[in-house]
Amino acid sequence: MASLPGSLASAAGLGGDRRAIGNLQEGQDYEPLLKQLDRCQRRFEACNGYELESRIAKMLPELGFAPTDSDRRVEEFSGGWQMRINLGKVMLQEPDVLLLDEPTNHLDVEAIEWLEGYLKNQKIPLAIVSHDRAFLDRLCTQIVETERGVSTTYLGNYSQYLEQKAALREAQGSAYERQQKYLTEQQEFVERFRAKASRSTQAKSREKMLEKIERIEAPDSDVRTLRFRFPPPSRTGRIVASVNQVAHAYGENILFLGAKLEVERGDRIALVGPNGAGKSTLLRLLVGLETPLEGQIELGHNVLPGYFEQNQAEALDLHKTVFETLQSAFPDLTNQELRTVLGQFLFSGDTVFKKVRDISGGEKARLALARLFLTPLNFLVLDEPTNHLDIPAKEMLEEALRNYEEGTVVLVSHDRYFISQVANRIVEVRDGELHPYNGDYAYYLAKKDEERREAEYRATQAEKEAKASARRAAEREKEREKAKTKKNTKNP
Repeated sequence: MASLPGSLASAAGLGGDRRAIGNLQEGQDYEPLLKQLDRCQRRFEACNGYELESRIAKMLPELGFAPTDSDRRVEEFSGGWQMRINLGKVMLQEPDVLLLDEPTNHLDVEAIEWLEGYLKNQKIPLAIVSHDRAFLDRLCTQIVETERGVSTTYLGNYSQYLEQKAALREAQGSAYERQQKYLTEQQEFVERFRAKASRSTQAKSREKMLEKIERIEAPDSDVRTLRFRFPPPSRTGRIVASVNQVAHAYGENILFLGAKLEVERGDRIALVGPNGAGKSTLLRLLVGLETPLEGQIELGHNVLPGYFEQNQAEALDLHKTVFETLQSAFPDLTNQELRTVLGQFLFSGDTVFKKVRDISGGEKARLALARLFLTPLNFLVLDEPTNHLDIPAKEMLEEALRNYEEGTVVLVSHDRYFISQVANRIVEVRDGELHPYNGDYAYYLAKKDEERREAEYRATQAEKEAKASARRAAEREKEREKAKTKKNTKNP
């Protein structure tokens, strides 16, 4: 990060010109290079290059960096901190508007919450493309929806946009039905009296009037949406999985130390915690892809687990078609059954005959989910299942998981809105242990806020007690000194 002034110098062209001058041979004409150096020097000064170091020093604390971080290499920082560095580089340019394309991708919840707070304090306009609905809720004051080639602006955040859109669709639906009823009645009148001499003039007049009426379009109920329900799972015992005194590490990096957890039938558990805490590792331990160094992980009676990993879509056979991918996994299903399932995941027409290599990342993710969810499972272990999914696909997945009442789910996701819609228990991975919160995401946030206030209160009380103790010690020392002085006065 400390190399930014040099980066600006390079951008101004100073670095290359200085080297060129240093490499001049005797007798070479240096006037053109000096003139070019002068131009670059003026450009550097116009960019306030000499103020850059002080501006960086001022910005580092705003980005959450300690003064000692300024000389560290960028590669030493995690993805979330590298995001802050890139954001700082943008903000140093003092932009008039900030354009953000999926800024929360690959960030943990802590980094996303920091980014929200930072952006809220900015005074410049923001234009955001994001599938993170909680992020949109907290930051946006307008939502621009583009659907079937038409853009519509809604005032408010994402939740308010949904309410307004539902209200507009309902109002449009009512107006459409009223108009259709009116048009039908008028058309019937025209058809009935067109041939009657006594009423034909009136019928023709109404027919002309009908032609001039501006038609209200039907609501967009025909826009394709995903609908999916899991096959009814076989019933498991009450305890689906148990984690007992598990310790696990990669080299010197200890992830778990005495971790304990019971997963019960019907649980929809979301694992939360910073990147690197061990959430994905715990999922792999649950399905037996890794073995803990100490302790036991056991699955309960009649448990059939299914695992969806972050790069599941990348594991698809790129040479197969979309249809062949499902057909090879489920040979007992008829072509019609396979086409029906693919249609539920928005693969229709000739799309099902596309090679997997030719479909988008979001389509690959939907295909991977379709393959997993067709398997008769009763314990789903999902690692970032919403990666690459657009908002309609996320909503489909949320609805399917909410209706998966006899099944059990443990998932990892950085999508807080998704977690709030799906999870009925939250487990925080922290300091090598698993801390369960027996409620939904709102309950977890409330409890964390309560814990934070209690910790602040205890810290304040401890600080007060430390000051009082120091004051009492000082008073005792003062009394001792006073007594000693008095004794010395009496016995010179």
